[in-house]
Amino acid sequence: MSPENKLLPKRIILVRHGESEGNLDTAAYTTTPDHKIQLTDSGLLQAQEAGARLHALISSNPSSPEWRVYFYVSPYDRTRSTLREIGRSFSRRRVIGVREECRIREQDFGNFQVKERMRATKKVRERFGRFFYRFPEGESAADVFDRVSSFLESLWRDIDMNRLHINPSHELNFVIVSHGLTSRVFLMKWFKWTVEQFEGLNNPGNSEIRVMELGQGGDYSLAIHHTEEELTAWGLSPEMIADQKWRVNAHKGEWKDDCKWYFGDFFDHMTDSDQECEAEPTEEEEDEVEGKRVNLLTSSEYNNEAELYNGKCC
Repeated sequence: MSPENKLLPKRIILVRHGESEGNLDTAAYTTTPDHKIQLTDSGLLQAQEAGARLHALISSNPSSPEWRVYFYVSPYDRTRSTLREIGRSFSRRRVIGVREECRIREQDFGNFQVKERMRATKKVRERFGRFFYRFPEGESAADVFDRVSSFLESLWRDIDMNRLHINPSHELNFVIVSHGLTSRVFLMKWFKWTVEQFEGLNNPGNSEIRVMELGQGGDYSLAIHHTEEELTAWGLSPEMIADQKWRVNAHKGEWKDDCKWYFGDFFDHMTDSDQECEAEPTEEEEDEVEGKRVNLLTSSEYNNEAELYNGKCC
């Protein structure tokens, strides 16, 4: 690994909480505040198993025996309980620390949720669009995006200023224990996915782990740890998967010109050279422009006549 990458975490791992009472029966939200929803017995077991998988993953490189982990966790009871069970797989010397982070909490759906009203509201959301729809008295995914963006800025400051007091000889791993939509928004922000791409993503399962791993060039990719089949099942398009594969060997700060959502979606009609751009218009193009000009004039004349008829012009 290059010297400038030594303080970067080897992995940034997103973990959704284990099965909750609300996942099992949405009626729980009618009497219990969302942040107080607990894990089920099955959810506790899922979290323990997630901890074992995390430990196996992080300790899998024999050339990096001095690995460490730092946890960020949503303040909701179900995420805190998930982290507590995950922690059973780690010794104290391996954990640098943990931070409860309010900005990675669940999307706010309002206060106590009335079951029938929430069912109808979610149908409206599907018509309106999952990203921009704001729940009454709650948030939209766009609101979650804003606070996750703020969290990411803080995370980078922690790294740049070495606030975690990282020993360069240690392989660092960040584990973020959060919620389904928040995790999807995190990936959207990190990889600069569009709203349309976000709308196609599927929610992770309970205690599911999604691993962003640092490539040799200093960029992060989902394609190092996860297979193409997994990425497809998550809802990534072929173009998004190709981008993840490119990131495996991409250099930090490098730009992938052929990602259509970076450029082509907006400027697919542009010429390749200044000479083509400055070329004289063809006869057909001139006729098209002239036709549009005539239509505009005709429309303007019509509006003037209408104003005169209505006594609006003196």
